[in-house]
Amino acid sequence: MSGITLGAATGAGHRAADTPPETGTGTDHGTEPDYRFSLANERTALAWFRTALALLAGCVGLFQFSPEGAVPALRTALSTLLAALSMAASTGGMLRWRQVQAAMRRGGPLPPSGALLLLIQATGLIAVALAVVLLTVTA
Repeated sequence: MSGITLGAATGAGHRAADTPPETGTGTDHGTEPDYRFSLANERTALAWFRTALALLAGCVGLFQFSPEGAVPALRTALSTLLAALSMAASTGGMLRWRQVQAAMRRGGPLPPSGALLLLIQATGLIAVALAVVLLTVTA
């Protein structure tokens, strides 16, 4: 149990006085943010992890089910890029969660996210490379 209790009349979240704050998360400084914001931040992190799983599934699918005429080295390179992008999305999601949680505890502005732009650009480049492979194999 995280030690968060709900106010009966207001529904506002607060930490029980006898429960120490979570440690080891990098977010144990400052004041406890409203639980709704913490849950929203957690949902965003889970979306990053779902994206990482989808990229990993794409990696396996590309490697196992690529067309017969595809160049094996290109298939391996694109699969490796998808696996690396999956790791980057997973790591980026965790780092982003920690940054946002710390900013909410400090009461400061949310930090910008460079990982999202990287993920979008890399996915676009891989999609173009896959389109070229598919067009050259089927032509």
